[in-house]
Amino acid sequence: MVKDSYRYITFSTEGAIATLTLNRPDSLNGMSAPMQAEIHQVLLELQTQSQVRALILTGAGRAFCSGADLSDIREKGDGQEQAETTFQAMVEQSNPLILALRRSSIPVIAAVNGIAAGAGASLALASDIVIAARSAGFLMPFSPRLGIVPDMGATWLLPRLLGDARARAAFLLGESISAGQAADWGAIWSCVEDDDLLPRARELAARLAAAPRHAAVELKQALELADRQSLPEQLRYEAERQRELIARDEFQEGVAAFLEKRKPVFH
Repeated sequence: MVKDSYRYITFSTEGAIATLTLNRPDSLNGMSAPMQAEIHQVLLELQTQSQVRALILTGAGRAFCSGADLSDIREKGDGQEQAETTFQAMVEQSNPLILALRRSSIPVIAAVNGIAAGAGASLALASDIVIAARSAGFLMPFSPRLGIVPDMGATWLLPRLLGDARARAAFLLGESISAGQAADWGAIWSCVEDDDLLPRARELAARLAAAPRHAAVELKQALELADRQSLPEQLRYEAERQRELIARDEFQEGVAAFLEKRKPVFH
């Protein structure tokens, strides 16, 4: 087990699987600027090494993340100063963090162990696979409780996951969506019993780690393009990628393993 020392998160690796834990349990893992910086640092460092092939993102204590640390924002001066400071922080830190998460070459599993509110919900839903403990929930309090728009990608993510009608109601009402309801609505991959959350996350991470390393990157790029291309354009893109990917050793190993009725081994 290899561990790196951080102040607001913990990070460890075991074999090909890494775990990043938001670690401010006294504030329900409220997302401060320093915490965001540490998360972003881990994501960037993981892109430069080849050992880790799946990342689990979770929270310490009884919450995943209660959202932005509002006490941190209030310390920035009067309302106008808070607004300008927050804008700069979003442009320079929060937005790049979400983009790094979405574009990570390593698949990310969010294991939501408790409430994921506001920016915390955005962080979880920006992951590749989201599983949640049955006691967990998702909350978007931006509009009804603070009079601001959802951020950290929430207005882009939630309508795509829930559809327009459910996303609008979730934003306007600010009601908590239970883990079971989120799974039923297709917002997350699955809802599991609380004690099964991390074992299930590790099981999924092991499956992802066994896949070809480039596969997640290729899939993310294909899905991102599909959002803005026509069907004929996407069909052409798929054909062009297959022309390149089929020539790779990973495809040849996959075919050989299928024909030989064994599990493929990717390096």
